[in-house]
Amino acid sequence: METEFAIIGGGVVGLSVAWGLLKRGRTVAVLDGDDGSFRASRGNFGLVWVQSKGMNQPRYAQWSQQSAAIWAEFAAELGENTGQTVPLQQNGGYDLHFSEETLQATVEKYERLKAQLGGDYPFEVLGHNALRKEEPHIGPKVVGAILHHQDGHANPLKLLLALAADVRRMGGRVLTGKTVTDVDRPDGFRISCADGTTIEAGKVILSAGLGAAQLGPKMGFKAPIRPQRGQVLITEKLPKLINRPSLIARQVDEGGIQIGATNEEVGLDDRVTQPGLSRLASEAIAAYPALAKAQLVRSWGALRVLSPDGLPIYQQSPDMPGAFLVTCHSGITLAAAHARLLPDWLEGTDAAPDLEVFGESRFAVS
Repeated sequence: METEFAIIGGGVVGLSVAWGLLKRGRTVAVLDGDDGSFRASRGNFGLVWVQSKGMNQPRYAQWSQQSAAIWAEFAAELGENTGQTVPLQQNGGYDLHFSEETLQATVEKYERLKAQLGGDYPFEVLGHNALRKEEPHIGPKVVGAILHHQDGHANPLKLLLALAADVRRMGGRVLTGKTVTDVDRPDGFRISCADGTTIEAGKVILSAGLGAAQLGPKMGFKAPIRPQRGQVLITEKLPKLINRPSLIARQVDEGGIQIGATNEEVGLDDRVTQPGLSRLASEAIAAYPALAKAQLVRSWGALRVLSPDGLPIYQQSPDMPGAFLVTCHSGITLAAAHARLLPDWLEGTDAAPDLEVFGESRFAVS
């Protein structure tokens, strides 16, 4: 057998899983697409985020919490192994509100979820005055915020670079520019690429983001995923303006303010649009009026991955045992769980997390 695990997809999700398997002494090959591939890793907002996750499925809230709790240790180990720091700030994050009605409605949902989680959902509600003490630059239109203490944000590009470096350091093979065309199982798994490359493996993990929609059905998965466009803006480097991140804006470790993101159903169109960018900018200025004077230096769009209910999919193929689908919308938040906890599920150990609610049976046609 040439390799124990072949991972199709070399973004944050695929590399996190590869890292975790290599840590356990497994042999791993990662097949990644070319630079023209639609990459969710380009479009993420860098949040390590628990807040609002799992409103209709408390297990998703728990899974996000488990990952957030071990993120700092995960980032520290990557930094020590590679010498490439993965900046993380994790002292809470805000859900900002422009109306008392939406604030109150969200608090009621959080209280219900908190009860379902046995009280483990640490948040507090800040009125405008209390929020202004925490965030002096907040605008008068913001009536208040929910501060969730498990939230934070990281540098996603530095995470991706450190993961790739550490995967290679541990002996993982990362093959770039590979478009997988077929996966079959004459004995072990055989993965065929458009350029003629073939890889043989004992197990296969499909973590190719939107690429799973084409490849998944060939491997026995439903893979009912769709693209969602996220447009993002970033400003010039600024003095400290924002202390904690929100879903509207965050100040990155280099000093710029990242503003985003849109959630658009536009198929495979990853372009930026003037209406989308204008909407982002106006909301950010309403939250932080000082941003009206900031210079924008870059905007981009990317396609992120969504399942019908927005939750991750973790599924072993019923047709090809040993083939797994791993896909999610929150690759940054869940990176630590994918690296530290998911390998137990992939190997079927006694420590395997219970991921049954994330299987594809939930999409069965009734």
